[in-house]
Amino acid sequence: MTRKLSKFFTMIDFGHTLFGLPFAYLGAFLALSDLPSVSQLWWITLAMFAARSAALCLNRLIDRAIDRANPRTSGWVLPAGELPVAGVWVLVVVFFALLFWAAAQLNPLCVQLAPLAVIALWVYSYTKRFTWWCHLLLGMAVGIGPVGGWIAITGSFDWQPLVLWLAVACWIAGFDTMYAVQDIDFDRAHGLYSIPARFGVSGALRFSSAFHLCTVLFLVLNGLVMGLGIWYYGGVLFTALLLLYEHLIVTPNNLARVNFASFRINHYVGLIIFVMTIIDMFR
Repeated sequence: MTRKLSKFFTMIDFGHTLFGLPFAYLGAFLALSDLPSVSQLWWITLAMFAARSAALCLNRLIDRAIDRANPRTSGWVLPAGELPVAGVWVLVVVFFALLFWAAAQLNPLCVQLAPLAVIALWVYSYTKRFTWWCHLLLGMAVGIGPVGGWIAITGSFDWQPLVLWLAVACWIAGFDTMYAVQDIDFDRAHGLYSIPARFGVSGALRFSSAFHLCTVLFLVLNGLVMGLGIWYYGGVLFTALLLLYEHLIVTPNNLARVNFASFRINHYVGLIIFVMTIIDMFR
């Protein structure tokens, strides 16, 4: 059981769940302009964990034949047969049930919108089969956390958190596009759509840079919309420098650090923005 649990956490990239969570918290803090209750933060955390886990399980299930054929991913947990397919489908149902349960503890609008989250998480796994915009669609589906955090607190839909959502969507699209250059030959050979397969390595890295430039611009706009101050913009500046460093160490002629740039560096982005925003709000 311990071994299977370890394999499960490997399959869902548990660490990646953690680096998206600060943005959901940020939506909650910005909505309230104060400290959310421990109860609210707990249910937001559970909803995010459940949604992210369901999404990763679905993605691995839907793509398992592709992953099995790809030499880079054939050793992953599900393609390698280290977890049963039927068991992972059961987990999808369990996680979606947890998502609805957590939403019900927050407010009625969260429950009403939960099916849209389910649909978005389900559909994005198929997008690489028909559009090279799959990276941005992934960002929009997975990056909805700030809006969810806002609605969890207010119980209403407002336009303000959409700016932060766009920042997160572009951030995810940027590092996912960079990550995808590793599969450019496989994607082309198997008729899969991706920015690298369509525009080549150089074009993909330019797209990635453009996405991350948009991330910074949307973060600045978020500060203006929410009336944030110097500490917040200090966090945005530090994030911009971190993203710049990411693009300096990955070039068309040197892709050796793609994994480090795509994921290791980006682990810190959400945490930096969250901490600096909190300092700005409560200094």
